[in-house]
Amino acid sequence: MSAETRTMGKRRPYRRAMDGWWTRNPFFVRYMIREWTAVLVAAYALVLLVGAVRLAQGEAAYSAWFESMKSPFALAFHWVTLAVFLYHTWSWFEIMPRTMPAIFVGGKRLARGVITAAGIAAALACCAIVLALALGGGR
Repeated sequence: MSAETRTMGKRRPYRRAMDGWWTRNPFFVRYMIREWTAVLVAAYALVLLVGAVRLAQGEAAYSAWFESMKSPFALAFHWVTLAVFLYHTWSWFEIMPRTMPAIFVGGKRLARGVITAAGIAAALACCAIVLALALGGGR
């Protein structure tokens, strides 16, 4: 057995210490917060799914679920979820210009802020249309 073979057997693989390395870089902190907000998005999807199941079970089941959504805990959950959703939405609109191909208008590249603002404006316009239809404007 050669000396090289004996030394290679004693080497241990490199393992990076997972001691909160991401907390030292603001970019990674924002990234991790954005990823954790997705957990609350999924939790809220489950709340809505339960509501849909209760609706399918009949008026009494849905009414009971709807009344439970008026409890202080449910209201606090909804307010926290709204705040988290707003951050989640803003963060995705903020990274949108970085993930899409460059857009050129008149031979000049659009600034990231313009793309973000256009995305937010389009989302708000869609929300306004849906709200108007929900409030009876589409009759």
